[in-house]
Amino acid sequence: MHLYHPPAKLTSIPVIDFAPSLDGGDKGKRETAEAIHRACRETGFFYLKNHGVPQSLIDNQFEMAKRFFSLPLEERMRISMKNSPSVAGYEAMGGQVLDSQDEKSEKAPPDLKESFYSGRELADDHPLAMRKIRSFGHNQWPAIDGFKEQTNSYYETMDIFAAKILGLIAISLDLPEDWFAKFYQPSSGLLRMIKYPPHPQHAMANQIGAGAHTDWGGVTLLAQDNAGGLEVRTASGDWIEAPPIEGTYIINLGDLTMRWTNEIYRSNMHRVKNNGGNTDRYSIPFFFNPNPDSVIETIPTCYDEANPRKFETCTAKEHLDEMFRRSFGYSSKAA
Repeated sequence: MHLYHPPAKLTSIPVIDFAPSLDGGDKGKRETAEAIHRACRETGFFYLKNHGVPQSLIDNQFEMAKRFFSLPLEERMRISMKNSPSVAGYEAMGGQVLDSQDEKSEKAPPDLKESFYSGRELADDHPLAMRKIRSFGHNQWPAIDGFKEQTNSYYETMDIFAAKILGLIAISLDLPEDWFAKFYQPSSGLLRMIKYPPHPQHAMANQIGAGAHTDWGGVTLLAQDNAGGLEVRTASGDWIEAPPIEGTYIINLGDLTMRWTNEIYRSNMHRVKNNGGNTDRYSIPFFFNPNPDSVIETIPTCYDEANPRKFETCTAKEHLDEMFRRSFGYSSKAA
């Protein structure tokens, strides 16, 4: 268990301008990729500004999140994630323990948050949906006008945006821009809307909104509101605040990208403690993960005799299923 200590009062998470990469020119992409390279080596986290995602789309998604979490608990529980073969739907308060994914360490208390998950919208008879794989089909939708349409539109925008970021990460590793693309055909992106209540006085020892953890997959794109509370552990081991910056997304790498790069790029610990007085905190992460059948093995340019491979080969599904089991305490229904 990672005991909670207040973060250092400093900020070193870089803010990267995405605009130069959007004009299609190699120079602009290389400039942005070089900035991403530095951030991935040092923190594994960075802000992206001038990203091109319409602010109205982001605002509408936050509005849908607030409307959903305002529903009576009984209505939210009708679409519990445990009812879905792809574990899409509602996660109740205290349903997840993100801290202490190492099963040999002391078990941490449950997180103080509730969530709604949705994956790629597919018909039940689609081949991927029929496999009952997490993130593919079997979404459950609340009875809120426009919720499904808005959420699917946001998902599709994030899927395209994340693919562009992944291309820049490839360039930053001196790989062809499309090097990762074959592993994401199609991607198993997962959209999550999260509500964190104000930190309660009666919380258990070391119980916070989201315990210290790394993300499990490829790349995470986070939209957060103005409440604050996200904290990141740097390469030096210090905890620093990642405050909201208007007009930006926070990008961080997951464990599979760290495995691919042989730890050249970092999948850093982060956590959330909502100390914003009486204000709820809302965040909307999009987890851009490889196709479940993709084989994850160290990129050839990321190891040599002096820096041998640190990770065994696995499939994306094997890794994500195991992390789900550790975090939620049960195996998903994914086949």
